[in-house]
Amino acid sequence: MKSVLLGMSGGVDSSVSAILLKEAGYKVVGLTMCLFGNGSCCNMQSILDAKAVCKKLGIEHYTLDFQKEFKENVIDKFIEEYQNCRTPNPCIDCNRYLKFGAMYEFAKEHNIDYIATGHYAKVVYSEEYKRYVITKSKADKKDQTYVLYNIPQELVEHIVFPLGDFESKDQIREIAREHGMLVASKPDSQEICFVPDNDYVNFLEKHNIQGMRHGRIVNTKGEILGKHQGLHRYTIGQRRGMGISSSTPLYVLKLNKENNTLVVGKEEELYTDTVCVSEPNSLLWDKFEDGLEVDAKIRYSAPAKPAVIHVNEDGTLTVKFKEKVRAVTPGQAIAFYVGNILAGGGKIEG
Repeated sequence: MKSVLLGMSGGVDSSVSAILLKEAGYKVVGLTMCLFGNGSCCNMQSILDAKAVCKKLGIEHYTLDFQKEFKENVIDKFIEEYQNCRTPNPCIDCNRYLKFGAMYEFAKEHNIDYIATGHYAKVVYSEEYKRYVITKSKADKKDQTYVLYNIPQELVEHIVFPLGDFESKDQIREIAREHGMLVASKPDSQEICFVPDNDYVNFLEKHNIQGMRHGRIVNTKGEILGKHQGLHRYTIGQRRGMGISSSTPLYVLKLNKENNTLVVGKEEELYTDTVCVSEPNSLLWDKFEDGLEVDAKIRYSAPAKPAVIHVNEDGTLTVKFKEKVRAVTPGQAIAFYVGNILAGGGKIEG
């Protein structure tokens, strides 16, 4: 019997994953990771919910403290990125270093064959590429492959995603109800787990980050249009909340850390066909080759669009889109696809 370590948040997705894995014949071990004090995904109620599910299913459950690792790899990076006038995605770092980092190490130490999570994605073997690959889930609107682009390639064959063949969250909740799970109607968490009330501005200001000084709002010609309230309060593409008036709508184009200015302009100035990418991670090939054609998406909710990857001498990438994309945001991720296969990705630099 193959064994699998399942990351359990106490929510309906991971709870149903436990049901499906057990029904598939795995020896399932549940693990709840304590990441941040009373965070939304690892508070005491979440731990109790996960334990109750495991007890009902007759599977072993562990609760482990990873707060130190979470602070170093997720919270501190989140703060640092905002200090550098970038917009981070902490869930991606959490996946890389905790769910598919520390959790995988725990599985190896305990001779557990696989790790599993409740992400909406699939792992299949590709005869064409002669390796295990991550593909999009059938639940197109719920697909979460974008936040999985930086998983180490060698881990993919050791991962199971039980929810990949479901087309909607309603199906997942129905399975939970059929098995008498109290978490069947538990709402999804939509917030950053370590940011109370999802108020990231207040969170950053409590940590007294650099860059909170007021400064000038300027257009692309350098003309002063007003005063901003601290660059950490703004993101690329933002239109409202700047406190300036104009005969045409103005949008945030750039956060200039060097002179503490907020650069704004017309919507057409938000579009570009070129994206610079650092920290590339290839999942489909041994490495990225110059000229690879992919579909690329620059944010979770954005559609993937045709692009060509160019490899620079320093190992970074320049991605050229065939059509211009809107509001490229430094600090966010870019994910590459070939068909429905997640080919990898990287961090957007501009």
